[in-house]
Amino acid sequence: MARSSATPPPVDLSYLLNQASYALAAQLGAALDAVGLTVREYCVLWKADEAERSQTEIAELAGLDKTTMVVTLDALEKAGLAERRVSSTDRRARVVAVTPEGRRVLHRGFGVATEVIDGVLAPLSGARRTALVEALELLTGGPLAKPSHTAPQRRRRVPSATG
Repeated sequence: MARSSATPPPVDLSYLLNQASYALAAQLGAALDAVGLTVREYCVLWKADEAERSQTEIAELAGLDKTTMVVTLDALEKAGLAERRVSSTDRRARVVAVTPEGRRVLHRGFGVATEVIDGVLAPLSGARRTALVEALELLTGGPLAKPSHTAPQRRRRVPSATG
């Protein structure tokens, strides 16, 4: 088979971003386990605690599909960390509310997450840390904003048997 003469990209950005994401999630997950949270539960509590939001709004902000969001919220309710309530502004709408115990656990999670993030970024100088975070915010707010990992994936078409 002949080798392609095409020049590869200057960097395998997909690998770098995936590796960084998976490694951070693994480290954060292990650390949050000490406070009794998964990364998903932590993220849902955080987004629910920031403002009065619906389950759908939180799922979008947390990058969770509907099924995963329901399972995560069910676990948080069972643990007494969150509950579904009627919205304070629209009696027809339901929102996710963090319980006092949920807020206590979330704040412990903030401390744990800060330690993990500080450890991950330790090899970078202050200026490089700032530049990395600003660049990621710019990319995820722009060209890498959509589709998220919760969007349906395009599949290759399978050739038909006839042709």
